[in-house]
Amino acid sequence: MAKKQNRNVSKTTVVSTPEVAVKSTSRARVSVAEFNPDYSAIKNDLKRIGILAGSFFVILIVLSFFLR
Repeated sequence: MAKKQNRNVSKTTVVSTPEVAVKSTSRARVSVAEFNPDYSAIKNDLKRIGILAGSFFVILIVLSFFLR
């Protein structure tokens, strides 16, 4: 079995100033505001699926009249 190695981690205290906190929160707000996904391709795919499904139903209904 391998021998475990202990790491010595120095404990440093980070003093946060209000300016740093303001900068980090404003950066977080900007990144949230910049998220603007483009769903145009998905909308086009859903329209195409709807048109195909509707046309198949129409074809099935028309065929049911001819097959009776």
